[in-house]
Amino acid sequence: MTNAPRAYVGMGSNLGDRAGNLLLALRGMTAAGLSVARLSNVYETEPAGVSEEQPAFLNMVAELRAPLPEPEDLLRLLLDIEGALGRRRTRPLAPRTLDLDLLLYESETVETDALTLPHPRLHQRRFALAPLAELIPEARHPTLKTTIAQLLAATPERPYVRLWEPT
Repeated sequence: MTNAPRAYVGMGSNLGDRAGNLLLALRGMTAAGLSVARLSNVYETEPAGVSEEQPAFLNMVAELRAPLPEPEDLLRLLLDIEGALGRRRTRPLAPRTLDLDLLLYESETVETDALTLPHPRLHQRRFALAPLAELIPEARHPTLKTTIAQLLAATPERPYVRLWEPT
């Protein structure tokens, strides 16, 4: 990654104004004092691993730069932003107005009841790897030691992930 500390947040929405929800999440991050350095493109993605019919997601990744709160404090901020924008955690993999996942925090590894870093399913999620690979293709996954670009190349092409083209 770079010399200044960086964290990467996966963002997704498949309910309501999906693009608007992503913009509101970015506004929430900056209002919380987080510095958004770069953004990936927005991707439209097929819901993964769900048992019910759901609308497609819009996904993207935000790169945050220093100063950064500690990883667990950053996660709490992200969960607060989700809640403020209407996220209700009713059941796993349910449709959602907003999902903010802390994917990477530099090359740190953390395993607590509240947080696992890197995100435990990052290497399996094309919808997170595609936008992340735009920002840091040569960065190495902290535990797998494989580049983000290599992880993306190894993921199945389904469920689909494609650049979003607003109508």
